[in-house]
Amino acid sequence: MADTTSHSLSIASPTMNPWVVAMTVTLATFMEVLDSSIANVALPHIAGTLGASSQESTWVLTSYLVSSAIVLPMSGWLSKVVGRKRFYMLCVTIFTLSSFLCGISTSLPMLVICRILQGAGGGGLQPSEQAILADTFSAEQRGMGFAIYGMAVVVAPAIGPTLGGWITDNYSWHWIFFINVPIGILSLFLTQRVVHDPAYLRERRSGQANVDYIGIALIVVGIGLLQFVLDKGQEKDWFASNAILVSFVAALVFLAALVVRELTHPDPIMDLRLLGKRNFGTAIMFSFILGMVLNGSTILLPQFLQNNMGYTAELAGLAISPGGVALAVMMPIAGILARKYDPRIIIASGFALTAFGLFHVTNLYLGLSFGTLVMYRVIQVIGIPLIFLPISTLNYVGVPRNKFNQVSGISNFTRNLGGAIGVSVLNTFIARQGQVHRTALATHATHANPFFERQLAGMTQSLRSTGVGATEASHRALAQLSQQVDLHSNVLSFVNAFWLMGAMVLLLIPLPFLMQRPTAQDAEDSAPGH
Repeated sequence: MADTTSHSLSIASPTMNPWVVAMTVTLATFMEVLDSSIANVALPHIAGTLGASSQESTWVLTSYLVSSAIVLPMSGWLSKVVGRKRFYMLCVTIFTLSSFLCGISTSLPMLVICRILQGAGGGGLQPSEQAILADTFSAEQRGMGFAIYGMAVVVAPAIGPTLGGWITDNYSWHWIFFINVPIGILSLFLTQRVVHDPAYLRERRSGQANVDYIGIALIVVGIGLLQFVLDKGQEKDWFASNAILVSFVAALVFLAALVVRELTHPDPIMDLRLLGKRNFGTAIMFSFILGMVLNGSTILLPQFLQNNMGYTAELAGLAISPGGVALAVMMPIAGILARKYDPRIIIASGFALTAFGLFHVTNLYLGLSFGTLVMYRVIQVIGIPLIFLPISTLNYVGVPRNKFNQVSGISNFTRNLGGAIGVSVLNTFIARQGQVHRTALATHATHANPFFERQLAGMTQSLRSTGVGATEASHRALAQLSQQVDLHSNVLSFVNAFWLMGAMVLLLIPLPFLMQRPTAQDAEDSAPGH
């Protein structure tokens, strides 16, 4: 009987080239991450076509983020209950079908509902893919496996704005969703053929699942309220708004109850006890900061280029896209280095390079050339793979194989949460700093300042030479100088934001050495099929 069982398991788990598996799951990763960024530049077109205001159109983005954020922490548990391959294919199917429905949407409510469905499918993709890679590759090869996955995660957001701008300018916004359909169908076909659940997952799935309905409810309500606070806080002036204040307090209550529930439940939706593992707990902190810096800087630079330097969305995308090429080149290099050297040293080096790159961007000014901006972006992101890959591999050190799905789900949730918080905090920081700098600059824009007087006189005279009356010319000159003060205030606030991000990363440089380096026993325990 034992021989029969062993034989059946071996048939059910055919040996597949791990690189083929990696390329297969990377397809869906690329599709989902690309779609997360490609919609940003299409918002004005969507609003105009559907008769919505620019403020209403942002629900196209926030509805996806909320839905994705709710599914992310549950993905590990759902993979165990449903089966990881089945759950992964279900997510791809939901994402692909809802993408088609988004493309044929004829009203904003319809599009928002379809985006909620799309987020539910997209939220489960990345954690499942990381867990599949962790099971497919041995500890020694895991860095290179995650390098392929990482290329999709970091390259897709870099090319998303450029591709989205080109599609919406030359076709229509509907096609930013339709392009997901053939990719999703191909991903489903390949996944069915090359991806298989390991034996330990099939054995655990044979038992009856103990569903934590209270935990699910706490996740849905707590994370939904928190995402609402982060998305709308700056727009509603944060705690000056009763809606934001009440939502924030309620989110804290529900999330605190979630933590207590998950720590005491025998089969938790999120196994928070894993945070007691030294490597995993430290890696979670790094993922949170990495999400803040990577998402924050990726959104800040296009904002700066469009709002302050007059770039179009497509040109702003072209300015940051070479950073994606640099990341693609660095990913396999980081994978090789992580195999040959102490991954803790690699992470510390990545933090140092990233901090240097962020500090370098503080040289921003309005006359900066396109080529210099491209160089700044490349320098800023070149150290990211040295952080991303070793963290992805050290995550699993000391964690039982049957918890790999939980590790992937919690890690991705933490990085996305860090990104959401980072964007909200940095946008608020920039707005507040802009006010501070405007006040400081305005103190010099007085008639007691001879430089201001010369500028005002020169601009007034220039306007009068075009036939404008003396009084009107003076008023216009003052208005132009006020605009210049606003513009320079915005530039200084962006500079301060990059100083802040650089300082945060700089403080992390010594912390990787808190982590435990993988041992030979760890490599043996995490070998595929062990």
